Amino acid sequence: MQRETREKLGLLFGFVGVICFSLTLPATSVAVTYFGTTIAGLGRTIVAAILVAIVLIVRKETLPSPSQFKRLLVVALGAVLGFPLLTSWAMESLPVSHGAVELALLPLATAGFALVRAGEVPSLKYWISSIIASLAVIVYALHLGFGQLQMADLALLAAAIILGLSYAEGGKLAKELGSWQVIAWAIVIGAPFFIVPVGLHLTTDMLDAPIHAWVSLLYLSVVSQFLAYVAWYRGMALGGIARISQIQYLQPFLMILFATVFLNESITFFTLVIAVIVVCSVIVGKNAPVSKKNPAQRTTE
Repeated sequence: MQRETREKLGLLFGFVGVICFSLTLPATSVAVTYFGTTIAGLGRTIVAAILVAIVLIVRKETLPSPSQFKRLLVVALGAVLGFPLLTSWAMESLPVSHGAVELALLPLATAGFALVRAGEVPSLKYWISSIIASLAVIVYALHLGFGQLQMADLALLAAAIILGLSYAEGGKLAKELGSWQVIAWAIVIGAPFFIVPVGLHLTTDMLDAPIHAWVSLLYLSVVSQFLAYVAWYRGMALGGIARISQIQYLQPFLMILFATVFLNESITFFTLVIAVIVVCSVIVGKNAPVSKKNPAQRTTE
């Protein structure tokens, strides 16, 4: 395959992945209304695990080594447990557009953890950009919270940080296991721990949930939790991580758009301005120069 063709396919897969991820918060907002936080946040993993297990068995994927298993736990804690559960809880009380602005910090959090894991020192430009983006998000949250941060805001910020760590660890691990295999094994590892809590929250009233609630839960289980990662990692494999990861900056605006279209949320000019400030700061910070720690410095730490 020619390089130009690979890059175009990479951009296409990457864009598909971002669109899929952008629909996660709107789908979560609908699902938690009828199924609650536990089912929407953890139940999706059990459904996804069935699909993933079939794929792993059919493809006869090699089992992770003990050391890889430990690192997969980090990925599972972020992408499979922490992020779904925290965002599901936050979406019970916050509008999707609110969540979109705060989760715009995700690429910056991912870059920060990647720098730490690689033993690199972020430049002053990175830290300034991080502070500006963080302050913009805090001002936005305070504005909508009438002068105080809500617990849901803190949950979303924690979700971004946890998923950033998970992405950074998963990115390194993908070089050994393969791209989509990382999230696949993380799902399989995490799902058994969720069976009991999910089972305790199952009720017959859920059968009366409308069709759009079931579609939302199915979307979270099949697309958000697995297929979106397949498209995203495939895009980066074809087009290059640096090039394809830039598409992620569209995600907050796509979330806001989908919230308007599917949930009839009213989007204010203030929301759009803050979103632009955050995304621009994230772009500058993520592309800021870094320096390597010297070996002597690293051994003394």
